[in-house]
Amino acid sequence: MKRIALTLLVLAATVVPLVAQKIGTETSDRTRIVHLKTALNHLTVIEVGDPVIEVAAGSPSFKVEWRENKVFVQPTEADAATNLFIWTASQRLNYELEPAGSVATMDFAVDQAPVHSESVKPAASTAPAAVSPSITELLLTGKPIRLLPSKSRASKPVEVWISDLYERDGHLLIRYAVCNHSAQPYSIDTPQVYQLDGVRSPQSLYGFVNSQLGDEQITKLKVKQETPVKVLDGQVQSMRIAPGEEVVGVVALQVASSPNPTILRLQFPSPNQSGDALHHGQQSQVTAFLVR
Repeated sequence: MKRIALTLLVLAATVVPLVAQKIGTETSDRTRIVHLKTALNHLTVIEVGDPVIEVAAGSPSFKVEWRENKVFVQPTEADAATNLFIWTASQRLNYELEPAGSVATMDFAVDQAPVHSESVKPAASTAPAAVSPSITELLLTGKPIRLLPSKSRASKPVEVWISDLYERDGHLLIRYAVCNHSAQPYSIDTPQVYQLDGVRSPQSLYGFVNSQLGDEQITKLKVKQETPVKVLDGQVQSMRIAPGEEVVGVVALQVASSPNPTILRLQFPSPNQSGDALHHGQQSQVTAFLVR
């Protein structure tokens, strides 16, 4: 009887650490950053609700592959951490990949639960239907934006991620997110947009089309002049971003189509900043560079 009890005790001691290994479920919320715990020589699987279009990781220290609606993440270095983005036709998912730890505490798999929205009964109206494109058309014609690597991105207190763009009939709609990594609240407003003219770059811009430039690419650009782009409309979830939070916004522009790559600079002024302060550079602004 004592031998049986001792055997059960040994089995319990062996099994208990394995309970910490997680197969979790997360909500599909583009304003949320999910932290993933990984382990060397082990895969973490992220399974989303629809096929993956593109993924981007901030460091080559993690091996990231995807197939259909599954993304496979494996760390290759012990002390590396980075962020990871996953784009599908209907959403963007944000992850922070933590340094590789023990197998007992790692996330084995993460299932992304779909967002269930309540159906809204349309209001009765005798007016004719609007000619504007439907949400489905926008999603089908949207182009995901790649975020090119940047060594200094991790040190920025506030950063902008351009997620996708939609272009139609001389109008360009850009969707972006602003994340506040600092310890203080940050305020934003609709960005001012400029087109860079007479650009000289050591690398061909054709390879950067539908990409957001990193600091390494931006510092190598030589620009002759900047031309303001007409902003038709702009919306943001919140003008105030609390520390550690992220807000999503869109800006609609009137731009002429071009057969050649063009660079747009999005400049985000804070509502708390006066025009004189911005002009004299007394307060820092957040910028993002998009190649289209």
